[in-house]
Amino acid sequence: MTKKILVTGGAGFLGSHLCERLLERGDDVLCVDNFFTGQRRNIAHLMSHERFEFMRHDVTFPLYVEIDEIYNLACPASPVHYQFDPVQTTKTSVIGAINMLGLAKRTKAKILQASTSEVYGDPEVHPQVEDYWGRVNPIGLRSCYDEGKRCAETLFFDYHRQHRTRIKVARIFNTYGPRMHPNDGRVVSNFIVQALAGHDITLYGEGRQTRSFCYVDDLIEALIRLMDSPDDLVGPVNLGNPVEFTIAELAQKVIALTGAPSTLAHRPMPSDDPRQRQPDISLARQRLGWEPTIALDEGLSRTIAYFKATL
Repeated sequence: MTKKILVTGGAGFLGSHLCERLLERGDDVLCVDNFFTGQRRNIAHLMSHERFEFMRHDVTFPLYVEIDEIYNLACPASPVHYQFDPVQTTKTSVIGAINMLGLAKRTKAKILQASTSEVYGDPEVHPQVEDYWGRVNPIGLRSCYDEGKRCAETLFFDYHRQHRTRIKVARIFNTYGPRMHPNDGRVVSNFIVQALAGHDITLYGEGRQTRSFCYVDDLIEALIRLMDSPDDLVGPVNLGNPVEFTIAELAQKVIALTGAPSTLAHRPMPSDDPRQRQPDISLARQRLGWEPTIALDEGLSRTIAYFKATL
């Protein structure tokens, strides 16, 4: 049976790839975005599809539609974007969650929340497991995003307990790939854009902080498997690549793959920047039969090709 699926933030990096995959498998897709960080060009190739519908809408206002499932991806997800208007970022996470949960309650739809590894803050537990509560600064520059997403998780679980809403909570770790915004300030896009322009690559501190990088196709597969999983798996579920690299190692890979003459330029560490980030994905392996399949070198090559074609 064809499902009518709402994707909020559907013109964004992850959202546009998700819309594409859902259409490929035969679903009707309603893509909602206000273009705060999403881009029309990300979904331009979908506009003529007979099962795709686009609606320009801000999730901080109620939405009245009839749907079977909701993927709630609406929220700026990079420090440059979410710190540009921190009050709106918190509103998008919290009021947006309330509005989408209200819609799910009314329509009896299943709803997935795109949460984030940032709920763990600058972690004291490594790798991060789902039952770790995190170490988050509630009043820092990143708090609008970190605490907004933590509050959204609270709302999801309270709607589940109080109203029996069918929920799924995914904690997404660093994801990269084609359609990343070139100016989003995220490390993969930053390094690629700088390398392709022949500029020096900016490293904060000595580049010893670590991240784990998941290619977008792997992440979208995980989101769909989580949504389609039995109702007893509500989450949170870590989704990301458990293979850990230092930021300096990533920079060297980008330089090698682009053939750029770039050197490394060191800058002071930004406020509340996590020192380590690596998901424990045991739960996703066990319950979803999922783990990433695309290695960093392959994913970076595809992403570099995208930026070469679009910049």
